[in-house]
Amino acid sequence: MSDPFEYLRTRIEKFSAAGGDAGGDQGAAEVFLELRLLLEAGTVRAAEPDSNAPTGWRVNAWVKQGILLGFRIGQLVSSGDGLSFVDKHTFPARRFTPEQGVRIVAGGSSVRAGAYLARGVIAVPPMYVNTGAYVDEGALIDSHALVGSCAQIGKRVHLSAAAQIGGVLEPVNASPVILEDDVLVGGNCGVYEGTIVRRRAVLAAGTILTRGTPVYDVVKGEILRAEGDNPLIIPEGAVVVPGARGVTKGKAKEWKLSVYTPVIVKYRDEKTELSLALEDLLR
Repeated sequence: MSDPFEYLRTRIEKFSAAGGDAGGDQGAAEVFLELRLLLEAGTVRAAEPDSNAPTGWRVNAWVKQGILLGFRIGQLVSSGDGLSFVDKHTFPARRFTPEQGVRIVAGGSSVRAGAYLARGVIAVPPMYVNTGAYVDEGALIDSHALVGSCAQIGKRVHLSAAAQIGGVLEPVNASPVILEDDVLVGGNCGVYEGTIVRRRAVLAAGTILTRGTPVYDVVKGEILRAEGDNPLIIPEGAVVVPGARGVTKGKAKEWKLSVYTPVIVKYRDEKTELSLALEDLLR
């Protein structure tokens, strides 16, 4: 099947290869604006589900190249709408209408141009969604939460207060952080460096997931790690809590030191479902 965005991809790759010389080309501005509109409509994504990919997701490097092109050709401008900020003119703050069905509560939230928020998304202030991010239907972004550039947030995901979902633009072929449908992220969690959290998983408050941090699954007796080009992947329905493991080398053993590690203590069951039932009242 032909790629409906092949022409756009080809032009983005052309201007990206031109480096700094693309800045004065009106065609570069036009192709970036076309990409930005497609990102905001959710038609084009920095990463998308792909059953043929090893992780189940395919990274669209050309989309990230296009976003970087927007930064390269952008000029600093003041907002001019009563808000005091200065940014590249290619990435203004997004504006929404009631017809779009996105609920953004007053109080200091910001969604950057080039981000997609689907119908039914709730944004509680103050929160921030960066360019290239994709937030699917019914997701809730709570106070002080961050959705980084190109992060992929599934349907009915709950990002609790101060949750940090890392973003990635470079390298362009690197996978962004991906939270699949019905994931619950507790307060003060951090998910970074391309980690994939499978559907219905629960991250307890304070859980930090990175590429370099192993996750101990005490239910299945496994240690989960990122390996090679594959990111850290949290299994479907896993319930992850902050934990610690003893350090056995040198003085650390004598001093009885330990280091942080995430631990899968169970998999989602009826009791877990009951504890999450109150979420519907927030929507």
